[in-house]
Amino acid sequence: MNYKAKTILHKGTPRIAVYFEKNAALIARIKTFEDARWSASKQYWHLPDTAANRLHFKLPLAHTLVPNAEGIASIETFKRYLLSKRYSPNTINTYSDALKSFLTFCNTKALKDINNQDVIAYNNDYILKNKFSSSFQNQTVNAIKLFFKIVKETSIETDKIHRPKREKVLPNVLSKEEVFRILDATENLKHRTLLALVYSAGLRISEALEMKPKDIDSIRMLIHVKNAKGKKDRYTLLSEKVLLLLREYYMVYKPKEYLFEGQFGGMYSSRSAQIVLKKAAERAGIKKSITLHTLRHSFATHLLESGTDLRYIQDLLGHSSPKTTMIYTHVSNDSLKKIKNPFDV
Repeated sequence: MNYKAKTILHKGTPRIAVYFEKNAALIARIKTFEDARWSASKQYWHLPDTAANRLHFKLPLAHTLVPNAEGIASIETFKRYLLSKRYSPNTINTYSDALKSFLTFCNTKALKDINNQDVIAYNNDYILKNKFSSSFQNQTVNAIKLFFKIVKETSIETDKIHRPKREKVLPNVLSKEEVFRILDATENLKHRTLLALVYSAGLRISEALEMKPKDIDSIRMLIHVKNAKGKKDRYTLLSEKVLLLLREYYMVYKPKEYLFEGQFGGMYSSRSAQIVLKKAAERAGIKKSITLHTLRHSFATHLLESGTDLRYIQDLLGHSSPKTTMIYTHVSNDSLKKIKNPFDV
């Protein structure tokens, strides 16, 4: 389609103007867009200024684009619903943002008129076009399905919304030697204790940062992880060496509420913790792309390689499904070491 498009204000309303030489095929095509109109005085076709139309005509997305009034009100209702169901603050924010993105894309439609084809268009013209991950797409599908299940009048058939095929990406894992190189390169006592605890107990960073001193059970040599992902409690291992480190740390820092606190009190930030790991990895000469979650992956892999049953690893990590834990069988090199390479025979 040989055209020129730009954003305009048409009679005070944001629209997208499309200019092209008179051509029957192009006119028929532009008419397929919802609410496409011809302006005889301005000599252009114009369409609603929506995220979908901007993407179609390769115009930059505007930060001012928002859901319509009905959509904005519905997002607030959705947040209250999630809150009443006791979803975590993280999940509420993630689902609300995903829904806002979708309703912005459909902001020229009433909620009752949004249908499954709009979901497909959103996936193709927004998520895929902008190369967002399948994980982001899956979160959006979760939000859309949950939202439209509570909408009384809807054209959406939630059971027919398809999910993206999951990418089979294996996690990065550090060797034991690399983990200890990182810890040795971490001179600050608080930082070293935090990284050691995350690795030795297989914690998510949120679990470590929300932990309180009373959650460390030095009698039973266990750590009580409370209200973790899925609102589940669990126990995980307390290392004897990490216990000594924790005692030294406690004597120096004397945390009041949380085990790890910021400079001015309150919970230590996950961003700061990530920066600590990044700098320690650089000092240790680790070239792999790693995050704090890599320490948790490494804990699970090292347990598997030492002969720990997968069922116990599942419990220690707090996985709901054994399928999630099974991924570590693909990154463990213990079995691979036993295979003789034909090149070396």
